[in-house]
Parts: sequence; structure tokens; C-alpha cells
Amino acid sequence: MKKFLKKKILNRMNYLIGHLKGVKKMIENDEYCVDIIFQNEAVISALKKVNEMVLENHLNTCVTQAIKNKSEKERKKKIKELLDLFKNK
Repeated sequence: MKKFLKKKILNRMNYLIGHLKGVKKMIENDEYCVDIIFQNEAVISALKKVNEMVLENHLNTCVTQAIKNKSEKERKKKIKELLDLFKNK
């Protein structure tokens, strides 16, 4: 993973950790349920964005390399990994 992308992803993860701690505190303080749900949805959305960034990196590195490698076995393996990932959603 490229250094700048890794840093960007780690920054987002740190933000998410802070956000989750805030939601936990909301629960501990018995805050309004709908507000907690809204905050959880924001965390889910942010985590999906992290997954998009990681997937883009994977496509630009591992998958691209497998295609360039011309190894049919490796290419099929990478395609299966991605298909399995989306089947489990």
C-alpha cells in the first residue's frame, strides 16, 4: 500500500475509533436512541468509505499485478476473492 494512502486510511480509522468512543459515551449517558442510531449510521458510512479505499488499492496493486503476471491461476484466485467478498454482503 502506498505510504500516503496508508496514512489517509489510518487517519480515517483513528477518526472512527474516536467516533465509536463518542457513541459508547452516548449509550452510557442514556442519550436519545434515535441520536445514537444516527451516529452509528455515520460510523457505518465512514467504515464503508475505508473499505472502498482499501478495495481501490487492492485493485490497483494485487489484482493488476495478477493480470499482468499472466498466471491464469493467480488471476482466477483474485477474481474469486472479490466475488466471494461481494457474495457475503
